[in-house]
Amino acid sequence: MEGIKTKIHVANIYKSNVLKFLRDYPKYNQKNYTVLPGFMDVHVHFREPGFSYKETILTGSEAAAKGGYTLVATMPNLNPVSDTSAHLDEQLRLIKQNAVIEVVPYGAISLSEEGKKLAPLKEVSSKVIAFSDDGKGVQSEALMKEAMVLAKKLNKVIVAHCESNEYSGGYVHDGAYAKKHHHQPNPSISEYHEVERDLRLAKLTGCKFHVCHVSTKESVDLIRKAKKEGVDVTCETAPHYLLLNDSMLKEDGDYKINPPIRSKEDQKALIKGIQDGTIDMIATDHAPHSKEEKSKGLKDSLFGASGIEIAFPLLYTYLVKKKIITLEKLIELIAINPRKRFNYLDQGDFSIWDLNKKEKIEPKHFLSKGKNTPFKGYQVYGVNHLTIYQKKVVYMREKI
Repeated sequence: MEGIKTKIHVANIYKSNVLKFLRDYPKYNQKNYTVLPGFMDVHVHFREPGFSYKETILTGSEAAAKGGYTLVATMPNLNPVSDTSAHLDEQLRLIKQNAVIEVVPYGAISLSEEGKKLAPLKEVSSKVIAFSDDGKGVQSEALMKEAMVLAKKLNKVIVAHCESNEYSGGYVHDGAYAKKHHHQPNPSISEYHEVERDLRLAKLTGCKFHVCHVSTKESVDLIRKAKKEGVDVTCETAPHYLLLNDSMLKEDGDYKINPPIRSKEDQKALIKGIQDGTIDMIATDHAPHSKEEKSKGLKDSLFGASGIEIAFPLLYTYLVKKKIITLEKLIELIAINPRKRFNYLDQGDFSIWDLNKKEKIEPKHFLSKGKNTPFKGYQVYGVNHLTIYQKKVVYMREKI
């Protein structure tokens, strides 16, 4: 690599592609630049079809490319729900027409995500990355078991939004902030009760199982134990659960997320979980909404935050630079492990970052339609200058 000044963090088999690019565009062959592999986000909401005023395949994928992501998986809570072949074909048409990176859909576990009748999983299996009713927990144990048995035969992953209606209903973690400000609480058991049930079913059926947006210390402990027992389980958490806790909440709709931002103890357990490998990956749960939908305060705003274009700078600044994890570990969490679990090969995509450059998070500059984030105004290190997908430039901060 004589004459190459840029730091390169891609698989050895793809370094020749990067070297050729750096030689063709020497302006990026500088000591202050770092090449990172294309990231994969296993949990995004691009809102199309059905809710294009919040986000579209185009704007969502452009925001992802800006964030260094070259592969994302879109959740099925759309209109129509991605539960049948016909409904998926509509989404796939939009993806083919408008996506600037690779976008793969989830199929719903139940018809219309109502949790009453199993969706035709076999019919749609070849069109989806996995099956999920994200946005809702599957309340019926019998239905979840039926889904797992079939997913096992299809060699697909069941991806669960674990939320028990028996215990949920609130919108703020059941802690001091909820009590002080008289908010309806969402206790931790609303999550870990269903995590415990689904881990038991996964062990029974042998199904590949993945837990969405883990937020509680109890969930981390349950998953750690299940892995030791040989259960085929992986899980994700999100940047807002790692970097925030309920002592940092504000009376602002941008802080309303499901599951809610939880306690300092939960935050510490999640950090330990990414350090020891219990938590396999970090997903953004990118969930854009309109300005009006997020301007109704903590109580009445819709759940969700936009985050795909700021996830890496946040994680790099508050985890890597603070020596909580290494850069190599972060790459595992957002690029390598997601591809391994969902069986998507590294295609040699990459992005070029200046990790020494510091910027303030300004939602008005987001490419996403959703400007809703609790991280507005945060100072972060890491500016992406270029994202390459399938040897094409899909994001460019400035003209080459």
